Amino acid sequence: NAPEQRQQHSALTMAEEDDARIRILQSLRGKICEAKNLGPVSGPNRLKDLCTFCTISLDQEEVFRTKVFDKSITPFYGEDFFFEIPRPFQFLSFYVYAKGVFQRDLPVGKVSIRKDDLCKYSGKDDWFNLQPVDPNTEVQGKVHLEMRLNEVITDHGSTGQHLLVKIIECKELPLISGQNCDPYATVSLVGPARSDQKKTKVKKKTSNPYFEETFFFEVTRSSSYSRKSQFPVEEEDIEKLEIRVDLWNNENLAQDAFLGETRVPVKILQSDRVHKAWYLLQPKGTGSKSKSDDLGQLRLKLTYIEDTVLPSTCYTPLCNLLLKSPDVKPISASAAHILGDIFRERYEAVLPMVRLLLYHSRFVPFVSAVAALELDNTQEANTIFRGNSLATRCIDDMMKIVGKSYLAVTLKPVIDEICDSNKTCEIDPIKLKEGDNVEVNKENLQVYVQKVFSSITQSSSNCPPLMCDVFRSLRHLACKRFLGDPHVQYSAVSSFVFLRFFAVAVLSPHSFQLRSHHPDPEIARTLTLISKTIQTLGSWGSLSKKLSSFKESYMYDFYKSFQEEKCIEKVKKFLDEISSNVSKESCRQEDAVVLKEGEVQKRTQGKKNFSKRNFKKRWLRVTNRELSYHKRKGKEALCTISVKNIQAVEKLDESAFNRKNMFQVVLSEKPLYVQAGNCVEASEWLEILGQVSRCNEGRLTTYHSSNYTAGAWQCCKNQSGSAPGCKPCTITMLANLQLDIDCDREAERIFSLLSSNESKLQNMEDACASMAVYQGPQREQEEYSKFTIQEPKETFQTLKQLRNVMEELQRQHNSRNNTTAQYGSLDNPIVGKTS
Repeated sequence: NAPEQRQQHSALTMAEEDDARIRILQSLRGKICEAKNLGPVSGPNRLKDLCTFCTISLDQEEVFRTKVFDKSITPFYGEDFFFEIPRPFQFLSFYVYAKGVFQRDLPVGKVSIRKDDLCKYSGKDDWFNLQPVDPNTEVQGKVHLEMRLNEVITDHGSTGQHLLVKIIECKELPLISGQNCDPYATVSLVGPARSDQKKTKVKKKTSNPYFEETFFFEVTRSSSYSRKSQFPVEEEDIEKLEIRVDLWNNENLAQDAFLGETRVPVKILQSDRVHKAWYLLQPKGTGSKSKSDDLGQLRLKLTYIEDTVLPSTCYTPLCNLLLKSPDVKPISASAAHILGDIFRERYEAVLPMVRLLLYHSRFVPFVSAVAALELDNTQEANTIFRGNSLATRCIDDMMKIVGKSYLAVTLKPVIDEICDSNKTCEIDPIKLKEGDNVEVNKENLQVYVQKVFSSITQSSSNCPPLMCDVFRSLRHLACKRFLGDPHVQYSAVSSFVFLRFFAVAVLSPHSFQLRSHHPDPEIARTLTLISKTIQTLGSWGSLSKKLSSFKESYMYDFYKSFQEEKCIEKVKKFLDEISSNVSKESCRQEDAVVLKEGEVQKRTQGKKNFSKRNFKKRWLRVTNRELSYHKRKGKEALCTISVKNIQAVEKLDESAFNRKNMFQVVLSEKPLYVQAGNCVEASEWLEILGQVSRCNEGRLTTYHSSNYTAGAWQCCKNQSGSAPGCKPCTITMLANLQLDIDCDREAERIFSLLSSNESKLQNMEDACASMAVYQGPQREQEEYSKFTIQEPKETFQTLKQLRNVMEELQRQHNSRNNTTAQYGSLDNPIVGKTS
């Protein structure tokens, strides 16, 4: 039996390791659109005289902030946001603040959505009523309690009961004014005729206090107890008693701040049995009763996604089926084409498939085959790639992913100049303001257009090789389809690189990370005019059109100044260069690409004391080559570190410096200690720095989770400064850094999409069966006409393979769903009663 037992133990160990590799990944995408009818705020100023801005918070931690909007009770924010959510949370909250001039910012109201309710609003555009901001409802964190009800013999020989309540610790309490709090807890036994309260010691500067304090309460009162109540009650009704634990921040001179509470009915405790569990802290529920209508409304668009990503081996069959798509004949019978066909009306559904094909270098053959199919159904050369087809959607997504750094290098400097100088460029007579000079405006606009146009047409050497490969294929296919048209070889490329790439990025620079915020209305108008002109200049087909075909007369007059042969030749030369047969990969060194940059707090290296002065604001910047920090953005680097010298990148215990969201970059000499602005920022820094240094030769396998001070490592108490780490380093998931692709997550997204649309798969199967039986499409229903089916039998076989793969993946999910964390554990805390 020993070999069998070992085999069973090995199988169990492997299963546990598999479960440990399951990742729950959360992300949030959306837009803070606008507000209306904003109501009064406390303070001397009327709201219409104040500027406003919005913030996003996970519980009480701010993770995003819009720019400040000028005085208005109906501000249009127009701010897009996207971030990974690196930790559990209860509420997603949106706050509207009035910007204070000589005082703190004043809260106008908030929209708070429970995590469990986010799915109701996913993908929708909704107006939300603003609710009052009340300190008693602003809570975050959880508390670990141990409780027991003991039977005891009283002094008079009768049987009584004593209640034991032990406050063990708390986790994830909020920051107070950006700093760790000084928390303490009060424990009360509350009933109709009593309210006994006891208090823990104050813990200094921590969001994860460890109390380990025990309190005793007498439940059945002895006869010596002097009641405050005038009503004689011999014994208390345990059914009506509850334990209340309140967390507070010790404010010293000011009133202590409420951090949250939890309530536990005494009746759930069994005599002499220990009840030990984690509880989520809840609001007091005694907040302001202001009508939400008085505070205004906020329009939001939200998409919350939670992916349960299984181990890589689970996705191998699905990935293999999708990756062989370019080799399937006809291409419409491939799994990737079927996916695009089924989700024709959902633009975001194609993205995970594109990312998967890109990662495995299968994108170019697939998109070439799909483009060839589309061209076969295109009758006129001047309509080439103008619709919202599978080919155009795939290429759009590819350019956004692959061309991110290309856009930054090409457009960011000139976009920054346009936004920062803020010159008036309006040339529409109807929209001119009093005092505007249309000729001056036209000159300003012409200068900007010329700078953007020159930046683009001189950028061919920076165009990513993969984009060049796609453009070369499109050009070849277009020439083959329309042999007699001399312009089609250019319009096939310009319809993407100008119309769908550069012009769109100029129009919405914030959507392509070229600017951090949505531009002001006047700048947005300037960018719109530039974008329209760039579309016209870049479209080879339109260069031969008559100028009279322009809809707006003012654009007709403006465009005449660009109608020159040399301008056309520049476009032609640029399109030739980015779609030529010369491979650029071998002749060009990889450019330095900025992967992330932002403001952080950096600890001065080598300092031994814990003074706040040892932390300084710095601008941290990481490229695919080096990590550097600067005094401010745009300043010379104070220090530059080659990414090849990074030995590890790990979180740092909060206790090391009494600061949250800290991480360390481990180097051969001294570690670099950095505090990020919030949990989202910290997670992004860890991910990017981990990826960029993943393959370094000197990469460590263990690290110290705290700092070395007072002659010892604070995490393991080892006194040797050169001692090996006491914790294993985080295993960085394999990903393409510049493309930011996690294949397992993309495969899980595809599985989720297919699972939620099984009816469409069934409709396509029915369409294949019908066409195969009746030898053609003459009896196809209107529902079937939505699908591209060239070979019904081949398509049917692929659909069956997809269904089998999905069933197996669903079985894998079901087998792991039974291993959810126990209710009351740290990962699945109890939601207690609210007051």
